[in-house]
This record gives sequence, C-alpha cells and structure tokens, in this order.
Amino acid sequence: MAELSWGKANQPQTQVKTAGSEKIKFMIGGLLLLVGVVYLIVSGTSSGARYFITVDELVKSADYVGKTVRISGSVIGDSIVYDSQNLIIDFTIANIPENTTDLAATLHDAVNDPNAARVSVHVENQVMPDLLKHEAQAILTGVMGEDGVFRATELLLKCPSRYEESVPEQSQGGV
Repeated sequence: MAELSWGKANQPQTQVKTAGSEKIKFMIGGLLLLVGVVYLIVSGTSSGARYFITVDELVKSADYVGKTVRISGSVIGDSIVYDSQNLIIDFTIANIPENTTDLAATLHDAVNDPNAARVSVHVENQVMPDLLKHEAQAILTGVMGEDGVFRATELLLKCPSRYEESVPEQSQGGV
C-alpha cells in the first residue's frame, strides 16, 4: 500500500532575506500610512471649512433642498410668532454677508434692506429664547423644505450685548 502524507514534501528552504528588502517594505508601508493621514486631514478640513452657508446661497440653490445644512441670518423682529401651547417658533431671517467687519451694522443693514434674501424659519419643540429678538444673529441647523420654509432642529443666537454699543440708535428700540 502507498503511504499518504498531508504535509509538504521535504524541500530545502532557501529563504534569503536581505536587509534592503525589509527596509523597502517598511518604507512602502510608512508611505501608505502617511498618504492615508494626509488624505483624511485634507478631506476633513475642506468639507468642514465653512461653519454655515448664507441665506442668499440657500435661497438661490435648489441643491440644498431636503439636505441638512447650517445657515446664519439676521432676525427680523416683527416676524417672530411664538405658540407657547405647542412650543412652535416662526420667524424670518435676512441674509448677512459671509465676511463682515462690523457685525452690528451688518445685522441692522440686513433687516432694513428690502432686497436682501430672506427665508422663513419654523422651529418646533423649543421654548422661545430670550435672545430671539430684532437684529439678533441666528445660526440654525435644519432642512430647507420644498415649500421654501427652513425647518430648524437647532437654534443658536449670538448674544446681542456683545455688540450692542455699535448698534445704530434707531435699532436699539427694536422688538
């Protein structure tokens, strides 16, 4: 009878490992790791480079409809409607430019400019914040509906007392 063996046949093993081939493997592995880290850094900073988009960008582009975005605008005080029974806040914000040097003047100009892009905001399940007033800067996270209403899930307001001294006289008596 023939003998069966599951093992490898006895062959002389001649593995010659040189120091050069080990260094090359190590360098290739390190280079791949470095490329991966650089890719993650670049992709992370380019996608999160902007904290929010402007109202003007939101209104002009249909690309944002149905997507979660963060926007910023100046609150128009006369438009604020609060339903305390159902905890619903509705108001309108006006476009403020992305880069500004004088925030108080920019917020004031935005609410008084009839040509500034505007968007209606709807916030549910939130008590009306004390800082929600005329010419406050609102930073909102939410989804733009096909009906043109921005449904906010998060409402942040910049404290007006930080720039109140710069506000023009006629705006200090606002709502």
